[in-house]
Amino acid sequence: QVHLVESGGGTVQPGASLRLSCAVSGRTTTTSVWGWFRQAPGKEREGVSSITTSADRTFYADSVKGRFAISRDNAKNTVFLHMNSLKPEDTGVYYCAATGILGVGRELLKSEYVYWGLGTQVTVSS
Repeated sequence: QVHLVESGGGTVQPGASLRLSCAVSGRTTTTSVWGWFRQAPGKEREGVSSITTSADRTFYADSVKGRFAISRDNAKNTVFLHMNSLKPEDTGVYYCAATGILGVGRELLKSEYVYWGLGTQVTVSS
């Protein structure tokens, strides 16, 4: 079993920055990809970014490219999502997720992820 706990959410104004953290514990060696997803009210959960645990390959949704950055701290089994230039449309609950080996092009598909955290709220509002 793998456990994920997110932190770092909050309410910020447009243009601000936030850093989300996700502590990953348990059988982490069974996972190959760690990702961030978000869900806005009334919308489907969507993939935001993911990172492979071996080569640190990163993947981003088009809506966040150039503004968000994902990174990992191997020693602490923590994955971060650095969010800059936040917009109101970035508002939602952000979830951390983990899974095993994925096929090419499937790195941001929520159906591919096995383990999930409970989420942290991010609100961008003036």
